[in-house]
Amino acid sequence: MTFSVWVAIAAVIGTIYGLIKRYETRLVLLLAGLAMCVLSMDPMEAFLQFDKSMTNKALIISICSSMGFAACVTMTKCDLHLVSLLTKPLNKLGILLLPCCMLVTGVASLAIGSLAGLCAAIGPTLVALMIRAGFRPAIAAAAIISSTLPNYWSPGSTDNILVAQIANIAVMDQINYISGKILLLFVFCVIALTVICFLFGDYKKNGTFQEAGTTKAGELNRPLPELPANPNILKAFAPLLPVVLLFVISLWFPQIKMSVATAMLIGFIYVIFVTRSNPAELVKKFFDGMGSGYGNIIGLIIAAGVFAAGLRSCGVVAGFIEYLKDSSEIAKLGGSFGPYVLGVMTGSGNAAAFAFCESVVPHAADFGMKIQDLGFLTCLSATLGRVSSPLAAGVILIAGIAGTSPIEVIKRSALVSLGAIVLTIFLM
Repeated sequence: MTFSVWVAIAAVIGTIYGLIKRYETRLVLLLAGLAMCVLSMDPMEAFLQFDKSMTNKALIISICSSMGFAACVTMTKCDLHLVSLLTKPLNKLGILLLPCCMLVTGVASLAIGSLAGLCAAIGPTLVALMIRAGFRPAIAAAAIISSTLPNYWSPGSTDNILVAQIANIAVMDQINYISGKILLLFVFCVIALTVICFLFGDYKKNGTFQEAGTTKAGELNRPLPELPANPNILKAFAPLLPVVLLFVISLWFPQIKMSVATAMLIGFIYVIFVTRSNPAELVKKFFDGMGSGYGNIIGLIIAAGVFAAGLRSCGVVAGFIEYLKDSSEIAKLGGSFGPYVLGVMTGSGNAAAFAFCESVVPHAADFGMKIQDLGFLTCLSATLGRVSSPLAAGVILIAGIAGTSPIEVIKRSALVSLGAIVLTIFLM
């Protein structure tokens, strides 16, 4: 192997170590990418990639507007009204409570893209409900984190936005392309976790498990929101309005060509009227959310782009692509289990997905695949790796809410995730 390849191997090992140690993700990726470019005698490649990524119009418009709207929804507690409305009919369902809670979580994930945010909003209610109904705490927690795939139906999903940008198509075209697969995978997750519940003996009718409540959510030092006792239907609909608008228009009025940003702004106006909030405060929150979206999400994409530039400078990407060209089946395995393992090791789905998307996905045609397929497979695998990781913030949070350990939770969620990845490979 050449010197550059050894440099890349050392950089990748150092990057994984840094992410496992919970160092700042963007710093780790930027330093690793810059180091690889410098040691490959191509330092300007890192800076050129940085410039290119930070001015990517398609990503900035969609992601920042989505994050701005999400900030307003959180500020006005419309997301909690949605969660409260969804959870009201769930009492006294017996074993059927498990799939019903997963369905509720799936709907809520359309509006709450962050795993930790979703767990904080919906976890206290659903987990407590399931434990009281006779479910083991670990399966109750696993039900929440194994139910997030419907978020891929959201036009605000950063994965959808990134893949659509690489494929040079509209975000809604990407969502429509994968929507059938997401439905099938979500149904699989619900059935698989229900089967696992029986295999692990995680349901006891008219009883509770002794380990329930051994750890209190308060020990996490995270303020968990209280759900409104009487949810307002109009407020509950607010988080879903942009999603509904984009789906309706893309399916029945395609000539309108509504952008994600337009839908988010309409949703923002709706929130102002429904909640009667101070418009000045809400506008300020919207732009604060946009800034946060650029700093956190776009910033991570920029850093992942520099890391990918380093791999290209070292010749690793070209060599990896040549290897994958031999078989589309090998490409599927590389694009699935690679991001999955990295997601498990680091607890970050975005870091793994963005790095693979920047370096490998644009070359999908060389493997006999479509960008939409390989991009979806890569992002999905990274997401499922995150919910299989005891290091992920959302997993740690939901385990604490349930009063169990993250390891007990991922014993169940990882089985579902691996099965979903294998199914996805066969669907490609």
